Amino acid sequence: MAELELADGTIWYETSGDGPPLVFVHGGWMNGQAWEPQVERFAEEYRVVTLDVRGHGKTGVTDPDEYSIGLFTDDLEALLSKLEIERPVLCGLSLGSMVVQEYIDRHPDDATGAILGGAVRSMPPIEMPTGVKSFWSPLPALSTSLSLSGSAGTFRSMLCSIQATTGQRWLSVDPQTRAEAIEDVGDISATEFRKIFDALYRYDPPELTGVETPTMVIHGEQEAPLVKRQGRQIASAVATGDQLELADSGHLVNQDRPQAFNEIAADFLADLPAA
Repeated sequence: MAELELADGTIWYETSGDGPPLVFVHGGWMNGQAWEPQVERFAEEYRVVTLDVRGHGKTGVTDPDEYSIGLFTDDLEALLSKLEIERPVLCGLSLGSMVVQEYIDRHPDDATGAILGGAVRSMPPIEMPTGVKSFWSPLPALSTSLSLSGSAGTFRSMLCSIQATTGQRWLSVDPQTRAEAIEDVGDISATEFRKIFDALYRYDPPELTGVETPTMVIHGEQEAPLVKRQGRQIASAVATGDQLELADSGHLVNQDRPQAFNEIAADFLADLPAA
C-alpha cells in the first residue's frame, strides 16, 4: 500500500492495473480489502484504486476529534489530486456510498460514473430534522455500549437490532463474510468507532438535483426496506440513474454476490460515455 500524507493524518491506499480510473470507497468499520472481488475482476482493464478511510484499516487513527462525511470526501478529493485522476468512476458501499454522493454533488458532471452498493442517504434511513436528530441522539447509549462491550460487541448489538427490525439477515447472507466483517470492526478502537458512527449519524444528505453523473444503485434482497427506498430516491434524483436488486444477498452485496455485482458493474461501465 501507499501513503497520502495530509496535515492531520496519513491515508493508506492501493492501486492496481492500468486504464481508466475506477475508485472504490468501502463501508463503515471495514477497509479497502472489502473490494477484493472487484479488484481482481477489474484490474486488468482499469486503474483500480482502493483506500482505507480515516479510522479504518491501515489508516487508523487520525488527528481530528470529529469525523464527517465531508471530511472523508475531502480526503478522496486529495487522493484523486495526488494520483492526477480526472473524471473517475466512483464505487462506494454504505458509508462509501455517502462519500460518493457527496463527491458527485460537489462535482455534478466531473465523474464519469457512480456505482453505489448498499446505498444509503442517512442514518437512520429516514428523513429527520437536524434538531430532532440531535435531541434523540443515540451517541450517549453508544458510548456506554462501547465502554462495556467494545467495538465488536457494540457492532453485534447493532446487527441484532437491525435484524429484529427487518426480519432479515441484513448485513450478509454468508456466515463467513459476516464473521470477517465483525472481525474487522474488532480492530477499530472504541474512540474511532464512535467518531465513525457520529459521522454517519450527523450526515445531512444532498438532494443530488442537477447531478449529471450516470449512477447505478445496487441493493441486496435482504437490505432494509427503508434503505432500498432511499436508493430509489438517489436513482430518481440524478439525471441518469437506475436501481437493481440482487437476490440472495444482504447489505454487503458486493461480497455476497461478487460475480453478479461485477457483471452489473461491467455492463454499467461499458455503457458509459468515453471520458
